[in-house]
Amino acid sequence: MIELGVNIDHIATVRQARRTYEPDPVWGAVEAHLGGADGITVHLREDRRHIQDADVRRLKETTQIKLNLEMAATDEMVGIACATRPEMAMLVPEGRHEVTTEGGLDIVGQEARLKDVIARLRDAGITTSVFIDAEIPQIEAAARIGASVCEIHTGPYAHAFYEKGRDAEAPAVLAELQKIRVAGRAIRQLGMRFNAGHALNYYNIQPVARLAGIRELHIGHAIVSRAVFTGLREAVREMKALMVAAAANPEAE
Repeated sequence: MIELGVNIDHIATVRQARRTYEPDPVWGAVEAHLGGADGITVHLREDRRHIQDADVRRLKETTQIKLNLEMAATDEMVGIACATRPEMAMLVPEGRHEVTTEGGLDIVGQEARLKDVIARLRDAGITTSVFIDAEIPQIEAAARIGASVCEIHTGPYAHAFYEKGRDAEAPAVLAELQKIRVAGRAIRQLGMRFNAGHALNYYNIQPVARLAGIRELHIGHAIVSRAVFTGLREAVREMKALMVAAAANPEAE
């Protein structure tokens, strides 16, 4: 069964705009759970622009579904992860001046360091994931450093989908989807779990959810945006329904 991880960073973004106590990301996590989320994702950034350290602790203590901590591969973040012990830690690239994550992690260029980070997280009992572009050398490097999960960056696909008028059959869209498909096959052949995420929304989600062997999709901004008008529980329910309907008719292996 395909699973949905809901990223609740932007609930904290609204809170931090006023430096107050509401809306509470923990409350958001509960609403997402009630809407059908299988997991909660948060990105604890170096500059603490949205999620705070206390949020991570409270989410781990309170939520009844798995917690995925997105994090840079720094000593500070590894220490926080090992102390908090989320069910999964996903290594992502991080730039202080970026609005959101702009690309996949370059594992090939820093294998030795990332292998050590993965080992430290694994020794703490945490499932390890890497957020990477749909490139075979990066996938092979992920296997070499011992990652359990590869999350493929779906931003290029989502941007092509939007730029081509939301035409799922546009050649540029199909080309980006094929890259994800090939990457997913390679991930699974190397014994890792195939996840995907970034810029997925209610219009572009189903072609990705149909891909053979895909395990989890992580979605945040689109769901929180829809929740402004429908409420978070309903926004999650709608997204999960689209995913499940697509996954019920998966592509052939």
